[in-house]
Amino acid sequence: MSGEKAVSVGVLSLHNSKETKAILNAVEALGHDPVWLRRENTSVEIRDGRVVLEPDVDVIANRLLLSKTENPEELLGLANLYESLVPMLNPPMSVLQATHKFSAAVRLADEGISVPDAIFALSTDRLNGIGKTYGPEAVYKTAIGTHGGGTWKVNLNTPISSRVGKRQAFIQQLIEQNGDGPHSDLRVYVVGDSVLGGMIRSAPDEEWRTNVALGGDVTAAGDVLTDEIAQIALDSAHAIGLDYAGVDLIRDEDEWYVLEVNPTAGFKGFFRATGHSPAPHIARAAIEAGGGSVDESRITELTTTLDDSVPDCKPSTGSQRLSDQPTIGYTTEVVVSGTTGSRTVVAKSDTGASRTSIDTGIAADVGAGPIRRISRVRSGSSKSSRTRPVVDVVIGIAGNHYTVSANVEDRSHMNNPVLLGRDILEHYQVDISKRVDETEGGTVEE
Repeated sequence: MSGEKAVSVGVLSLHNSKETKAILNAVEALGHDPVWLRRENTSVEIRDGRVVLEPDVDVIANRLLLSKTENPEELLGLANLYESLVPMLNPPMSVLQATHKFSAAVRLADEGISVPDAIFALSTDRLNGIGKTYGPEAVYKTAIGTHGGGTWKVNLNTPISSRVGKRQAFIQQLIEQNGDGPHSDLRVYVVGDSVLGGMIRSAPDEEWRTNVALGGDVTAAGDVLTDEIAQIALDSAHAIGLDYAGVDLIRDEDEWYVLEVNPTAGFKGFFRATGHSPAPHIARAAIEAGGGSVDESRITELTTTLDDSVPDCKPSTGSQRLSDQPTIGYTTEVVVSGTTGSRTVVAKSDTGASRTSIDTGIAADVGAGPIRRISRVRSGSSKSSRTRPVVDVVIGIAGNHYTVSANVEDRSHMNNPVLLGRDILEHYQVDISKRVDETEGGTVEE
């Protein structure tokens, strides 16, 4: 790189993800200038008719998580603004299409790529009417979701809702797999015109979803990743317009189907399975898009480690900055959603509980489930224990949605039908002085 100008690579990410850190560290290791675009350091100014971006960068790698934010349209606007100023990898409209799973499936099908049959309908009656043709079982998904969240295997003999909370949902054909082993699929990682490798993801015990975030096991794809599959993955990422993506595929006895194209696919499981980090490849793609170059041998060296330590370029938070975590009260209003409906209730926060609990009546009303497993719970100092079914349910708080495995118990004798555990509270600060005034329908401070 002697005599060559270093490229300033901005990674647009408001979350402290391992992937963002790894990309930034790879940019620096390749001899260029990483910049973490965060709330603390980023501004755009119109000055005398000229647009000024601070900090100034040559290229941006987009790592915004649209599916996890309360207001995705604001992040889309932000990303669109940046894209109008500098080159951007994973442009915002492509990320939007990938994030909306049904929209992505439509695009792939239009390009001749095999996807499972699916039905999306705004009307609950229409969704159930057409859905009957899919057989007794199908996959039921929210159109936007991550880490397996908002995904169920459902019996279509029971009516389901066209919405889960505030999110639209759809029915997808269940791809049957041969054999007695765990349910599995294949994730292929694509950067530009290259396939970095693939991993087989296998569902944990008593689970059919393969997501690593849910405890799925991973192994290298090996001979499963043929030239044909690699080309399908490349074609899928290119069809959506993504510069880097994790492409998820599943096979029945006849052919492969693309399930999703993930613009913010994680690195941890892929590295564990393959010993190969995508971060240096994404860093190279960004550097080259910004007009720079890299030492190819250095890329080979860097891929053998996954450096997700805090990068030196992380901006200072400042002593006066408030925490990024939003605050909720000791009690707070939540929306509980399942496959058949939603209920708005007042929940109590309990940082001592590892798992959220919901009342049996609420679980029945919203169609929580199916039962994933039975948990055994001890109460206080008693040596005896009791069992509780554990079901998947979506909890909505101020526009944010979390799919959790919740205990189901009889809480009819308690003031609050939902108890929020650490599986949700980890995303918030709890202010015990704030409580919902159930008579007035507002929040009061004690």
